Amino acid sequence: MSDTATRNKRNRRAGQRWQTVLRDGLRDAGLDIERLALAGVEDEGDHVVRLPAGLPGRRFVVIEAKAGVLHPAQFVREAQLEAGNFAYHRGLPASTVTGIAVAKRRGANWRDAYVLTTVGDYFGLYPIGAAA
Repeated sequence: MSDTATRNKRNRRAGQRWQTVLRDGLRDAGLDIERLALAGVEDEGDHVVRLPAGLPGRRFVVIEAKAGVLHPAQFVREAQLEAGNFAYHRGLPASTVTGIAVAKRRGANWRDAYVLTTVGDYFGLYPIGAAA
């Protein structure tokens, strides 16, 4: 196996471990979280958190978990696209779904990871996919 293949395999495993730690941590904290299946070009993110129905605003938070080098613009763009895919595939209004990227902080607890999104998405100023 080449050095590149070995490194890629190691990075994939690290990413999978991070997804598991994040999912288990959020679940232990009482959130309703589910791991999403890979869907290729129409990927829907790594996890979805279902928020209680009685709360105003968003019902679903699609999480794109990242364990490597921090690329905020790329991560947020990917999270938004995947949240849109999640809503579309389920026939949900885009206004009920938001996407976030959760980036692992090296040497830190999962609770200290970075959450990346836009101001518009955070405050619900426009639905995912709409022009800012």
